[in-house]
Formats: sequence, C-alpha cells, structure tokens
Amino acid sequence: MIKNATLWQIKGSWDSSLTGMEFATRANQFFPCGATQDKAAGWVPPRGDEHGALVESINGWRVLRYMIETKAVPGAAVRKKAQEAADKIEADTGRRPGKKETRALREDARLELMPHAFARQSTVWVLVNLVEGLLITDAATQGKADEVASSLVQAFDGLVLRLLNTQHTPQTGMTQWLLAESPDDWPEGFHVERECELRSHDEDKSIVRFSRHHLVNDEIRKHIAEGKLPTRLAMSWEGRVGFVLTTNMQLKKISFLEGVLDSTSDAYADCQDAFEADWALTVGELGQLLPALVDALGGELEAGDTA
Repeated sequence: MIKNATLWQIKGSWDSSLTGMEFATRANQFFPCGATQDKAAGWVPPRGDEHGALVESINGWRVLRYMIETKAVPGAAVRKKAQEAADKIEADTGRRPGKKETRALREDARLELMPHAFARQSTVWVLVNLVEGLLITDAATQGKADEVASSLVQAFDGLVLRLLNTQHTPQTGMTQWLLAESPDDWPEGFHVERECELRSHDEDKSIVRFSRHHLVNDEIRKHIAEGKLPTRLAMSWEGRVGFVLTTNMQLKKISFLEGVLDSTSDAYADCQDAFEADWALTVGELGQLLPALVDALGGELEAGDTA
C-alpha cells in the first residue's frame, strides 16, 4: 500500500484515541482549491468514501490520508495576458507601465486565469503505531514529509514529532554491510540485494551506481576504500519485504516479495474487506521490519544522546 517510509518518533502528550483523532482531523479536513487559490491541503477519508471516517484503526495502528492539491497557471499565459493589459494602458494613456505596475498586472492576470488552471492532486499515507510510538509518512520527498508532519502537529494538540535517529547512522550500517566478507556478517534477517549508490565527498563529488549487480565483491570494497560511501542500498528482510535504505533513514521502493500475499491470506481471512486486509498485511510486515532495522543500526538515538 505504501512505497516510501519516513520514520518519526512520537513524543508529547496528545489524544491518540480514535474519537479524539477523528475530531482533530475533522477540523483540518481537505477542501478543494477555491477559484483564486493555488494550493489546498488537508485530511481525506482513507477508504475514499466521500463522507467516511478520516481515521481508520487497523490492528492497533491508525491509518490516515493527507491530500495536497495545487493549481498553477503557465508563466507564458500570465505574461501574455499582462502584456495585453500593458499595451492597452499605453494605447489609452500614451505611457508604458512601470515595474511596480507591471508586477501588479501580472498578479491580476494570474488571478484572472487561476479559475481555469488544471488542479493536480497527490496523497500521502500516514501510519501511526501507538504501541511503539512510531509514525510513518509515505511521502516521496523530505519536503513533503515535513509538510505532512507539520499538519499533524497542527491538528493534534500536544503532539511532538522527531525524525527517528539510530545509534549508528544508516550510512555507517550500509558501509559495514557492503564490506562484509559474507552474508553471515549481515544483520539477522536482512539480505543485501543488487542495487546501490556510492558517492564521494571530495571535490569531484563522484557517483557510482550499481544495478542488478552482485555487491559483495572487491570492486565495491575498493570504491569504499577510495572514499565513496553508500547513500542508497537495496535490501530485503526475511525474504518478505524489499526496500532501498537511504542515508536519512528513509525507505524507498517498499514492496512485498513473491509469495508473501499468498502465504498470509489465511491470516487475514477474518478481515471485513479488502481495505482492512491490505492494511493489516502492511502494518503487520512493517511492524516487524522496522524494529528489526532499528536494532540492526544500534537502536533508537534519543534526543540529547550522542552516537
């Protein structure tokens, strides 16, 4: 159900009850852009029902969905319309608009064209593990993840979020796993796959990418010895979940591996519908993978600790 995961530690004292979260998100629910509005954002029903609940509870997790809508008028169209207005002013008065007036004409043109602009929508899933105090956003970029986190803090009074840090940085862990002499030296349950990116921090800023490539070899070790450190590394866990780990503790390209859906179908036979079954599987797998990954990196680094 999700392809990316940015991990946050949940801190603070806030109302995490299903009723309390539903009430808070109702005050910040999504409404589409108005005629002259270029951006709108808020919470929408995870199931997609027009008047459905904004917070779902699946096996002790909360599932939310954040909608972002943007509208943009092509710059060429704005300039063309503003130029037409400037030409009319010159024809009527015999003078050319100055810089300040030209900027105002462009803003007027943008607002006039905005109701006709095409709206683009994107959604971000949010998963909350109340037992572990962990929150996951599936935003593809850190900027969008930060936007969703800010909206969560705004919606839930007393909620504090911190990006999850570990005792050993992801880059340190990835480096050790690529330098391992054999798979026996990898963390229990984890397997290094066939994709990685190495970057140097010297003046050249050189980048080496490997795809569909066996990574436990002397070539990789030579690059690391020369100062190129891993920034992305494809991994799998227990042969069940594949992902790409990054230096900022994000997981990309999350996927369930072959056979997982079949092997777990009986476990979720009691689920009421496909939505519940899909998310029960997702939180069930992530609920085991993420603590294992954190442990592989030395455990959580609390605020004030030093690595």
